[in-house]
Amino acid sequence: MREFDAIIIGSGQGGNPLAKKLAEAGLKTALIEKDKIGGTCINYGCTPTKTMIASAKTAYTISKAAKLGIKSSLPEPDIQAILRRKTQVVESFRGGTAGGLNKTKNLEVISGTAAFTGTKQIEVTNADGSRENLTAARIFINAGTHPSVPDIEGIQNSGYVTSAGIMELKEIPEHLFIIGGSYIALEFGQMYRRFGSRVTIIERQDHVLAKEDEDITAEVQSFMKAEGIGILLNASVVKVEKDQSGLSLTISISGSEKTIKGSHLLVAAGRAANTEDLNLASAGVETDKKGYIRVNEFLETSAEGIYAIGDIKGGPKFTHVAYNDHLILAENILKNGRESTKHRLIPYCMFTDPQMGRIGLSEKEAREQGFSIKVATLAMSKVARAIETGDERGLMKAVIDSDTGQILGAAILGEEGGEVMSVLQMAMYGKIPYTQIRNMMFAHPLYSESLNNLFMTLDN
Repeated sequence: MREFDAIIIGSGQGGNPLAKKLAEAGLKTALIEKDKIGGTCINYGCTPTKTMIASAKTAYTISKAAKLGIKSSLPEPDIQAILRRKTQVVESFRGGTAGGLNKTKNLEVISGTAAFTGTKQIEVTNADGSRENLTAARIFINAGTHPSVPDIEGIQNSGYVTSAGIMELKEIPEHLFIIGGSYIALEFGQMYRRFGSRVTIIERQDHVLAKEDEDITAEVQSFMKAEGIGILLNASVVKVEKDQSGLSLTISISGSEKTIKGSHLLVAAGRAANTEDLNLASAGVETDKKGYIRVNEFLETSAEGIYAIGDIKGGPKFTHVAYNDHLILAENILKNGRESTKHRLIPYCMFTDPQMGRIGLSEKEAREQGFSIKVATLAMSKVARAIETGDERGLMKAVIDSDTGQILGAAILGEEGGEVMSVLQMAMYGKIPYTQIRNMMFAHPLYSESLNNLFMTLDN
């Protein structure tokens, strides 16, 4: 049994910096990774998708150049070149991360699959099949999630891809079906449409982005459809068949069935926790009914000295959440702090074009929680910068507490929506009322300057 002061399972965006900080503080630390250093974000998520989205954005911009008085020919995406660039960026990020870990004193990176064998005891199965047993006073689980695949007749023999596999396709799909209508589905749908694919999104709800307000989702659906993306709502896939001519999907739409034909199928119907193989019960670590690890506000599990960070603990599944989790643990463990996840604001951004930046409560959530609210909205067609750049799609929206003037939440759907959202995030942290932003001087003509106009709508 090899003894450590700390063991981290999973080399994600929370596990890596935590491992380094613990080791640099003098703790003998082991970091166990069964796949690739960097976890989902670097290898299969944020880094490769946003790299490829940049290529799709360029193709779209060229296709619209005539609108701005620039003559150009229609773009022809070179998928091989796009994939090469994506791979280069991923390998650069992964290599930099691995290099930093390997240079850290007191830190040992172990390539293998971890499973608990008892309280504070872990067995690691190495790539060659050999096994070793480790123990530590503190163990941190950062094992992440994987794409969920719905139980649909024929899907296992359909050659479907998930969000990771689609970015390895060597050809541009002729007609791409996407099961799911959330953030990942919309990003990939728009990307491949811009590469030249026909795209059909199949969503069970009556609108995409089920967690967002309906005015936001209506605007998203509008600009997606304007690009020729098919969106089937109140629809579910009953059966998938594959033959030499491609795929046939039997779809149930509002109670009636129809068959549609295409070439490729992307499953983007949510994610599931990577807890099945960890044997958590032997360590006394409890999970919820969906398999996510239960934690308290200090990221402690039901087993003393064992913590969970990132996606595997449930809740919003974003890289920046995992990173913030590691900051909380580092402060509490190394400096005897009492930082917690309670009341923290979680921003996120959907990287469609235009972007959707979100922070705090939606209008729907604020009303459900009983707040007395005022809602400010401003179409991007009223934003000077949007008019000047020739992209007036989207809208700005903010939810205000009527009693205090504090900003409860915001959705910025437009060019650089995530950056504008971050301005409001800072205001919310600083308890700055909307009236102060309404009268604040911003540089002209930034997108953020239109926050003046957004909040002036509440004076009417």
